[in-house]
Amino acid sequence: MDLLPDLWKQEYWLPPGVTWKDMEQLADSDRPQPKDLLVALPLSLCFVALRHVFERFLAPPLCRWLGVKKRSQIAAAPSPQLESFYTQRSRHPTQKEVASLMLLCGKTQRQIEMWFRRRRNQDRPCQTKKFGEAAWRFFFYLTAFVAGLVSLFDRPWFWDHRECWRQYPFQPLERAHFWYYMLELGFYFSLLLRISVDIKRKDFKEQVIHHLATIILLSFSYCANYIRIGTLILLLHDSSDILLESAKMFHYGTGWKKTCDSLFVVFSVVFLVTRLVIFPSKLIRATLLLSMEVFEPFVGYYFFNILLMVLQVLHIFWAGLILRMVFKFLKGKLEKDERSDEESVVEEEENSEDENLDQRRDCYWEKSKETLNSRFSALTNNCVLNNLTHQRLSLPNRMAKSQ
Repeated sequence: MDLLPDLWKQEYWLPPGVTWKDMEQLADSDRPQPKDLLVALPLSLCFVALRHVFERFLAPPLCRWLGVKKRSQIAAAPSPQLESFYTQRSRHPTQKEVASLMLLCGKTQRQIEMWFRRRRNQDRPCQTKKFGEAAWRFFFYLTAFVAGLVSLFDRPWFWDHRECWRQYPFQPLERAHFWYYMLELGFYFSLLLRISVDIKRKDFKEQVIHHLATIILLSFSYCANYIRIGTLILLLHDSSDILLESAKMFHYGTGWKKTCDSLFVVFSVVFLVTRLVIFPSKLIRATLLLSMEVFEPFVGYYFFNILLMVLQVLHIFWAGLILRMVFKFLKGKLEKDERSDEESVVEEEENSEDENLDQRRDCYWEKSKETLNSRFSALTNNCVLNNLTHQRLSLPNRMAKSQ
């Protein structure tokens, strides 16, 4: 029962010696308050609606301009029994289940496996859906980065990170930074709301952890008035996300390989520098060490830095994926994102195998027809020659008889 009051104990949120009463020396409009976070909830719904409009009306013209095409797929033949099994039980039947389906449908094992493979391919997200998702994130990150840079460029803590803690926690909240926080928080809430319908990639679990850590980090840093350092963290993350989403947009297009490769190289450099160098050496250092010049450690200090460490672990994980992509890029073998949607690599290979199998069957049939035709022609010619020879040999006999 006392959990909620205990949650707001000043020892958790404020440095030693500072009370909530002391925070009232700031005007209500200049003081971050937990109830302000409720603004992010309707904003997240607005982002969901805005994204729907964007993907419905703005993304298709961009798709046509960049030459994004839907990949042709072989549709699975209608089969009520297999469709019922697919939707209600499993998309990947076991060997035992395949055997029972063979008896139920009167099909061979190869036909059953091919049906499920093609049916899974039908559910795979198309290129236009991937492009729409990447384009939406690109435009948000670009807008957020530009707005954040404009609001921070002339602030002293943008250049000197010690200014993040000067007079902490009695730092007035600026309206621009309030909306910067709320828009970012609403955006990440909207990503969680759509996580069940968005494309699931190989790093799906890491993405969920990242979104949750970001939401908790933003919420806590706002309530504890860690807003100055928080705005710098947001700006740094948006800088590389812009390049990632733009590279993906051109990757899905046709005829933009050089542009995509150039953006990928720039993104890799920016990501590795910002996430593995600047983030730990500047921002984490500012929260771990420089803040100690102003106040002693408290619960909120440890909690905030633990969340930053979680983000850093995710940065290292994604850096590993990027370095793998760089290695493939240098070898000339980079064709798809290492984070590509779940099952896409396997399904594409299997789909190409189906197409190759069909092509081999067609080729075999054509060759068989050619062989049969040639043999039939040879047989026909042989019969004609035999008849001519027989007639030539029997001609003198017939002439002798007539005489």
